[in-house]
Amino acid sequence: MVIARGVLSGLTGAVLLGIFLKAAEVLASVKVYTLLLNVDFLYPFPLPEWVEFIIHLGTGAGIGAMYSLLVHLFSRRLFFTAALSAFAGLLYFPLSIAAKKEVPAITDGTAILYWAAGHLLFGAAMFAMYNLLFKKTTAS
Repeated sequence: MVIARGVLSGLTGAVLLGIFLKAAEVLASVKVYTLLLNVDFLYPFPLPEWVEFIIHLGTGAGIGAMYSLLVHLFSRRLFFTAALSAFAGLLYFPLSIAAKKEVPAITDGTAILYWAAGHLLFGAAMFAMYNLLFKKTTAS
């Protein structure tokens, strides 16, 4: 049950992150959603957007499962929320460097702000969903 709570929490955060960065890319013309889904350096052929989004959701689920396990073992929800969100946020730099597609430069301040805000949203959503699910399972 611990891992399932984490997976659902991570999926919630990943969906919101995806929506936020897609909106930023459409409205501000900053390719942060493209960067989020970018896995072109791992595969020799292009993947459809929906496949890349499923990979993103799997990553979010994995981060959520790790979060749930760490919280279960060490009981420091806020610390692990901040740590995992910060780690995910710092992936901006290696992902930008490794990308074959056109993505924001590592010096693009606007893109970095959208990316950081999106990953803060991811962490907040994961934290909130985990707490909601935790209350429901301990109350029953």
